[in-house]
Amino acid sequence: MVRSDYVFWALVACVSYSFVPPLVRVTTRDVPSTVAALISNVILVGILLLVLVLTGEPITPHLQTEGATYLYIAGIFLGIGILAYYRALELGPVSIVVPLFAMFLVGGSVIGVVALEESLTGRNVHGIVFAVAAIYLLSV
Repeated sequence: MVRSDYVFWALVACVSYSFVPPLVRVTTRDVPSTVAALISNVILVGILLLVLVLTGEPITPHLQTEGATYLYIAGIFLGIGILAYYRALELGPVSIVVPLFAMFLVGGSVIGVVALEESLTGRNVHGIVFAVAAIYLLSV
């Protein structure tokens, strides 16, 4: 994939996802976080099914591959993470919850280096340190 392709999609994801925490926070004033998570994720699944139908991409051949095992485990972690995130947004201010939640970027980077043996450069280390510092400053 060309670098500009994934950068474009990462920016679309960033802009789109930036609206989620404030909308969830407003919603959970009247709706329990578990119900809010269910409704928003049912919409997510509906959009995914629509994309799969429109692109003609099959699902079943991928359900028993070696990678699927990791995907099932990832789904468990995603479920726990989303439920906890929505609960945190229900209880606390977006301005603190979002930066703390963003620590998954640091955690994911460290796991990538340790478990997947991805390269760790001085630039990466500085980025992680600055990310932790920024998140700390945003959440205190």
